[in-house]
Amino acid sequence: MDTRKLGNSGLEVAALGFGAMGLSFPNAPTKEESIKLIRSAVEQGVTLFDTAQAYGENELLVGEALHPLRKKVVIATKFGFKNGSIQFGLDSRPENIKSVAEASLKRLRTDVIDLFYQHRPDPNVPIEDVAGAVKDLIQQGKVKYFGLSEANAATIRKAHAILSVTALQSEYSMFWREPENEILPTLEELGIGLVSFSPLGKGFLTGSLKEAELSRGFPRFSEENRAANQPLVDFVASIAKDKNVTPAQVALSWLLAQKPFIVPIPGTSKMSRLQENIGATNISLTNDELSKINTKLATMKIVGERYPAPKRNIVE
Repeated sequence: MDTRKLGNSGLEVAALGFGAMGLSFPNAPTKEESIKLIRSAVEQGVTLFDTAQAYGENELLVGEALHPLRKKVVIATKFGFKNGSIQFGLDSRPENIKSVAEASLKRLRTDVIDLFYQHRPDPNVPIEDVAGAVKDLIQQGKVKYFGLSEANAATIRKAHAILSVTALQSEYSMFWREPENEILPTLEELGIGLVSFSPLGKGFLTGSLKEAELSRGFPRFSEENRAANQPLVDFVASIAKDKNVTPAQVALSWLLAQKPFIVPIPGTSKMSRLQENIGATNISLTNDELSKINTKLATMKIVGERYPAPKRNIVE
């Protein structure tokens, strides 16, 4: 698999990463199956694996799966919630950041965290203090690179002035293109990579939205909004049919074509989907195809908020 550099940091990873959060969802595969899946991803060229303190016991799973392969991979995790749980609210105080780092190192069975993200901006803690705390961890050799998640352009600039931000993790896909307005230009200017979660619109773009996503109450997936957004799914399916590939592969290859510093991290619990996603890195969309897709996307209005109003800090 081709590799990509996350901005100007020097961190180089495979073009497609792996989001492990779903392996800790209800009805996820068994621990043994999940470990087999993660290790298979490494065998097929995936190098960036994403987890977080807030994903339950996900760090333990990722740590066990990757421990024998540690030198081949880049492990990213996140801090930023009280007691590691979204239900207790945000907490990016420097002392909590350092405490989380120590605990994550143990759970991940490693002596260094490759990429340490602030999971969500904390309005009660200046981003300069957050960057300063991570800078201390880097100087201590416990962290290699600093990341932010779902931060706005102003926050990115403030953090970057204190400590170089290697990557921003945010949702970006055909289904959610808001980062194109301010975020992508800011990242390009500052030399920061984009790690895109939910690159398949939580499964919506594949035409096979999971019951698990429906049950989480996202407004965009209400029956009415799904019907309103169905033309996008039909359009992606038509492109896939013309190219004899799958809708997921079209969505991922489109995303990879947007900027050379974008690394999607689709999550899956199935070996067949893993192979399908990886196959997207071998598919190229021509300039004419990209132009056709972007022209069509510009005419489509996506209906429905990403998250329920009381849960704006929902974990991803």
